[in-house]
Amino acid sequence: MTSLGHCDAEITNLLTNQSSQLIHASNLYYNPWIGALSKLLVDTTLSTGGFSSASKAFICNSGSEANEAAIKFARKSGFTLDPSGKKHELVSFHGAFHGRTMGSLSATPNPKYQKPFAPLLPGFKYGQYNDSSSEVLAALITENTAGVIVEPIQGEGGINVATSSFLAGLRKRCDETGAILIYDEIQCGLSRTGSFWAHSCPELLETDISPDILTTAKALGNGIPIGATIVSGKVAERIKVGDHGTTFGGNPLACRIACNVIERLSNGDLMDGVKRKEKIFKTGFEKLMKRWSKNVLEVRGKGLILGLQLDRDPKDIVTAARERGLLIITCGTNTLRFVPPLIISEEQISDGLKILEDAMEVVFDTDETVIGTRGQQEMAR
Repeated sequence: MTSLGHCDAEITNLLTNQSSQLIHASNLYYNPWIGALSKLLVDTTLSTGGFSSASKAFICNSGSEANEAAIKFARKSGFTLDPSGKKHELVSFHGAFHGRTMGSLSATPNPKYQKPFAPLLPGFKYGQYNDSSSEVLAALITENTAGVIVEPIQGEGGINVATSSFLAGLRKRCDETGAILIYDEIQCGLSRTGSFWAHSCPELLETDISPDILTTAKALGNGIPIGATIVSGKVAERIKVGDHGTTFGGNPLACRIACNVIERLSNGDLMDGVKRKEKIFKTGFEKLMKRWSKNVLEVRGKGLILGLQLDRDPKDIVTAARERGLLIITCGTNTLRFVPPLIISEEQISDGLKILEDAMEVVFDTDETVIGTRGQQEMAR
């Protein structure tokens, strides 16, 4: 995900400069950029609210790797609390997408992704997203739960936004059972919602929802492979040298790029711009809902991670938009997903909305014409 756009001049210059110095060295040796990045991640997280106990960071190469680390750290925490091995279960939620490696895939309860690779890792349980009932959470998260992993905004699952009561319920239940609460912000974090982390927006911070682990990737490298797992001091104390590792994670090239990305994405003006652009998108979407109320059913999301729920498979809309120069992706069930670069201009948003309207006109109005023609034919008979 290139939140700062393709072929960004600053990043191109940094790539050229760093690659002429050092691209990679064994992590047996210190390089200054991994330290700088880890400190910047923790300091920026603490200064922007939300994850109030952020302490250390593990740097890897992708989102799946970041989630694999989080799963391992949760299980190590569970083993530290209960060496019998009973405290090993992981809880995730329907609609989630946490990655394609075997651990992260086991936390992704979607038959489309899981079935071809079964059997998956044992010990995973799945709950309903946004079900904050204390009885349900008590049955789902037990003394045998090592960790709970959740996206504050589900991306692949359909742009579903977690409620504050749901996240607060997870935090409370994890505290009661000694489980580790993991926020997967790989798609929704790094200012995509207009707050540095999706869970740190003001309306969520009215309650205690702070995680123990947070994962990030995608926008972190603006196209350069990198991921990170940020952990609390409590979790860090339970991880020992040798418990986890990586060959290329933390290399100076990727870390130097990520430092530049974080400094720019955490800029207040950029985050204010995200909120302003959100309003332009939603105004345009409301216009589409008003025109095709039977076909465009709901707008979901926050900032520049938005979903438009349709009454059908969006494939014809996607095709018609592509033919007119606009690329759109889908998610969930019958949902169009909008996750543009955060530097997108207001003019580009307006142009894209016009193309989207033209595409819908071709698909939805053709439907009405066909239905009307069929009705006339039936009456003629």
